[in-house]
Amino acid sequence: MELDKMDENDWKYHGEGNKSLVVSHVQISRVLRLLKYPAEDSENPPQTAEQAFRQIQNIVDFSSNVMSSLLGEKFIHSGEVVKLPLEFVRQLSIKVQHQRPAWRCDKVMDIYSGCALCLPNLTSPALHQPTHTPPLCIEIKPKCGFLPSSKHVSKDIKTKVCRFCMHQHYKVANGKWKRRSLYCPLDLFSGSRQRMHFAIRHLIEEPQNNFKIFKGGQCIYSSKEGSDDSLDLNSLLHHLRPYFMYGNNRINSHMMGKAPLNDFIQFLVNALLSGGGGDGGLVMDRRGEGRSFCEASPINKERIRHGSQGLPSDSVLFRILQTQMLDTLDIEGLHPLYRRVEQHLQDFPKERSRLQIDGPYNEAFLEKLQKCPTEDDGSVEYAVAKVHQYRVAMTAKDCSVMVALLPSTEEEEDDEGISSPRRLRDFLSSRPPAFSYSVSILDLDPKPFDSIPRQLRLDQKIVSCYLRTGGALPKGSLPALQGIFSAAEREDCTLLFHPV
Repeated sequence: MELDKMDENDWKYHGEGNKSLVVSHVQISRVLRLLKYPAEDSENPPQTAEQAFRQIQNIVDFSSNVMSSLLGEKFIHSGEVVKLPLEFVRQLSIKVQHQRPAWRCDKVMDIYSGCALCLPNLTSPALHQPTHTPPLCIEIKPKCGFLPSSKHVSKDIKTKVCRFCMHQHYKVANGKWKRRSLYCPLDLFSGSRQRMHFAIRHLIEEPQNNFKIFKGGQCIYSSKEGSDDSLDLNSLLHHLRPYFMYGNNRINSHMMGKAPLNDFIQFLVNALLSGGGGDGGLVMDRRGEGRSFCEASPINKERIRHGSQGLPSDSVLFRILQTQMLDTLDIEGLHPLYRRVEQHLQDFPKERSRLQIDGPYNEAFLEKLQKCPTEDDGSVEYAVAKVHQYRVAMTAKDCSVMVALLPSTEEEEDDEGISSPRRLRDFLSSRPPAFSYSVSILDLDPKPFDSIPRQLRLDQKIVSCYLRTGGALPKGSLPALQGIFSAAEREDCTLLFHPV
């Protein structure tokens, strides 16, 4: 990109989160992430251009120096900070405004600093060579994959029902979603193909903001917040058939219509269990069998208890889970340590820099959290290290995984390099067209130090809501969708996973 020749007409609205808005280039595989701030500050930006640049550089540094080391370089795309012409940014803001969801318009795009984060467009991979079949990209936000075992947990329900499942009740009760998702992260992170298959089915049934499908860079399947519109499964099947129509060894004829969906799920399971190069060893679940199941999951525990538990050590899910488990104390055990650091900073404000509360996110920051003592010695250094560990774990709990399915036009030899896509033919027994795949992790921003009290309040609200209702949904909420997959298909899918 030539920054001095930027044209807003070369860019289109791609999406946005709570803190940034994303636009994608119409031709090259690039996106720009621009900061947002409250609409009431639109005439008076809350930070200078230098502060905005530092904020985005912190995101890059945290991703490349901290998360990349913990999650694996092969999965990470950190990007770079760019300085854009202000007139281009202003015209771009005007162009995309009408495409933004109304409920996101309480914040406006930063048009004053000219700073942005430039990243590869993972929904339209640069690896893709133009063919009749565009790349298919699946974005999954897996959320927290374990139950806490900290002695500081005050409510026993937190050791039995996972945070995501409890949070679903809270969100439905507050009207954020009309119906509860049956997805449970513990099923996805289990390493059991059967449980993972069910988890992905539940994501398809109720995607919320945890599951999206892109085709050629365009989002073709997702949920809209607060909407009770039913998702069009037939439309999804229409999109999937060109990729998954090669199977002809179906067990029952009634499954033929939705066979591409089962193959699609099987592809996703295999991609999530793969390591992107080499044969990873299987690491057995060390959390104890009782703690690897969530009581709110709809999956019948007795039918699958004999299945193996554990993830391959080089898989994307294993790396994410290990990083999430840096949260050893739970927010209830972490909050007193946060208060210790907060008090220290009130007494010695200049220590904020030495303790790297706001960065820089470099090797020294990584070393602080990796060399944290196992026992609390009462020092502020111990408290800071545990707070840093918690912040990193929270980033891993909120990250997204992007799986790209890439059709190719010719037979290619497999490249054993760790950054190259692996062959889909390794996954499926029938003979598909030539495909490759890639797996990436995104949304790796650092969580602010000052957000910890809010995290504690939210945790208390979620748990009290769940206990108050006894796990029952409020009146007026819609029942969980059961119609996407027939009962017969739900039973028959267990046949897909018998060892051969």
